[in-house]
Amino acid sequence: MEKPYINVGIVTGKEISFTLNGKYLTQEGEVITGQLKASATGNGEISLGTKKIESIELTPEDNNCSFTLHNVTIGISYHWERQEEQTFTGKLKLITDGENVIAINILPVEDYLVSVISSEMSATSSLEFLKSHAVISRSWLLAQIENRDRKNVHKSLQQNFTTDENCIIRWYDREDHKLFDVCADDHCQRYQGITKASNPSVAKAVKETEGMVLMYGDEICDARFSKCCGGVSETFDTCWDDKDYPYLQPVIDDSENKDIPDLSIEENAEKWIRTTPAAFCNTHDEKVLKQILNNYDQETTDFYRWKVKYSQKEISELIHRKTGIEFGDIKDLIPMQRGKSGRISRLKIVGTLRTVTIGKELEIRRALSESHLFSSAFVVDKTEVAGSVPSEFTITGAGWGHGVGLCQIGAAMMGEKGYSYDKILLHYYRNAEIKKVY
Repeated sequence: MEKPYINVGIVTGKEISFTLNGKYLTQEGEVITGQLKASATGNGEISLGTKKIESIELTPEDNNCSFTLHNVTIGISYHWERQEEQTFTGKLKLITDGENVIAINILPVEDYLVSVISSEMSATSSLEFLKSHAVISRSWLLAQIENRDRKNVHKSLQQNFTTDENCIIRWYDREDHKLFDVCADDHCQRYQGITKASNPSVAKAVKETEGMVLMYGDEICDARFSKCCGGVSETFDTCWDDKDYPYLQPVIDDSENKDIPDLSIEENAEKWIRTTPAAFCNTHDEKVLKQILNNYDQETTDFYRWKVKYSQKEISELIHRKTGIEFGDIKDLIPMQRGKSGRISRLKIVGTLRTVTIGKELEIRRALSESHLFSSAFVVDKTEVAGSVPSEFTITGAGWGHGVGLCQIGAAMMGEKGYSYDKILLHYYRNAEIKKVY
């Protein structure tokens, strides 16, 4: 395999303002620099200065050039959503989808990975952890492109099926982008170009693992990861479509290879979530967490175990607003199905007017929070029940994110404890192999 390049969709809008920091060349050899504005004309063209074009690809004259995109939204639909100015190296391509202008960054995969690792976490983690993250980010990226080319990925961001009016099951995976390979936000991998200075350790980690990916047989692994598994990692089918990947199996996140409790059993899940078992990701070590979490991620203080309380008024209004279903007062939240980490994939919401079962895990998290509940591994306590209607609900939960694959906080702790990157990877991705493909 030749060293690959990637097309990253950065921002989409009716109008995009940007600055070329240096000289850029068009396909025709024209030199462009400085502040510019691109607008969608509405008839399939882009207005750029005095020109009307269908698309344009701008190539930097030398390696010292960069471009800055203004008002880029990051963390779309997440609790840290905000706008930033972001700066990138490589080529800038402007295209239109007919209604909007899309800014695309074209650059080598290895350069992209340096930014992704810096964007996903602070770039001061241990070298071995950074190397493990380089391998999984590269694996995930190349697997998505490979699967898209095979037309195996989902055709839209939201996949859903409804068995009947009382059961609504949806899952959300990365969008099968038609006009570029991946987007720059958390729906794919968080990418911010050179907005955040790359740490020499990150560049070293990417360089030392160049071309290395996780493989299962002849296929590159779809190497998923989340912030904190909560003590046991989850299987793919709890969160997305009903596929079983041999390398994405439940793993207990400690060094003792204990038997994994079957947390799909309600009694076991209750005990697990209400306690704080030892795990790599069970840490409040500020030094380690600052290495892993960016400033806006550090706004989250509890993740291994957490609590959320809602009054009856708050929870009934929240669920109505987030689901669009009028339940009346909420009488109960009943787990109907759990995955191997204790994450709920089917939740029955019992109201005074209606009862509906929802899933999968992200749909549940969205229904019970203004943005996203930290995870769907939770138990529910009701207080002051009057006439079968509780006055308050307390949700006690475990972990942060879907919990599938590598646990970032657990892996970072492993790195701090001296584990090598291959030991970290094969702890989370059992049955996989690490291979160099270019």
